[in-house]
Amino acid sequence: MDIPSRPCRVLTVAGSDSGGGAGIQADLKTMLALGVHGMSVLTAVTAQNSLGVQGVWELPDEAVRTQYRSVVDDIGVQAVKTGMLSSATLVATVAELLAETDAPAVVDPVGVSKHGDSLLAESALDAVRHRLMPVATVATPNLDEVAQLTGVQVRDEAGMTRAAEAVLALGPAWALIKGGHLPGDAVDLLTDGTETHWYRAPRLDNRHTHGTGCTLASALASHLALGHPVPEAVGLAKEYLTGAIEAGFALGAGIGPVDHGWRIGGGANAGEKGSVSTGK
Repeated sequence: MDIPSRPCRVLTVAGSDSGGGAGIQADLKTMLALGVHGMSVLTAVTAQNSLGVQGVWELPDEAVRTQYRSVVDDIGVQAVKTGMLSSATLVATVAELLAETDAPAVVDPVGVSKHGDSLLAESALDAVRHRLMPVATVATPNLDEVAQLTGVQVRDEAGMTRAAEAVLALGPAWALIKGGHLPGDAVDLLTDGTETHWYRAPRLDNRHTHGTGCTLASALASHLALGHPVPEAVGLAKEYLTGAIEAGFALGAGIGPVDHGWRIGGGANAGEKGSVSTGK
């Protein structure tokens, strides 16, 4: 009997979303859907549902460091994705760990939740700028996070170019500026300062979009682990996210999550009335 080869391994360093739509939960679902082995380093526990974030409890620095070394030193990784890092201490710790790891790093500089709840202390912004961004292979800020980190306010596609320049000045190899908050098509801009790529998708009429940032960053990390170059990995990640948004479903009384299982038969209606969400 042939022994199957090991799958590509991707590590997420992020907070837990008790509602299952974002954070560690979204990351691991995305990785499973894309055929890689997902592993996790928990940075914080949140009490969170479709209405917002009711509480955040940060893990100690040593717990984060030990989780990371436990996984990387034994199992190894082909890519790392970071999400919620709520304090300057955690940001510095994770930046140090990434610098020691020979794998691409996707940094999602999470600042606020989908509901507007702050997930990053003001005192941590300098650490994100000067410690975390310089070790990122790809940084994936949305427009609110661009404003937090650089002061650049984006109101149109021309502004996205200025935003990318400002983010690149902080040190990542590539900047992926997510323009989902602009009107019109969902437009993202990727650049390394030399080559530039625009990605467009139709804006979908679905308010259930919780977890979009985590999902895109995790999909990008998964495709980098699978060996795709950055521009191709971004295109594949956006394609996956667009399908997940289209299939997003209601949970609770507020904003529901995207459907991470839209390609593999999971999601909104699996087990209900014999039907499955397909994203079509």
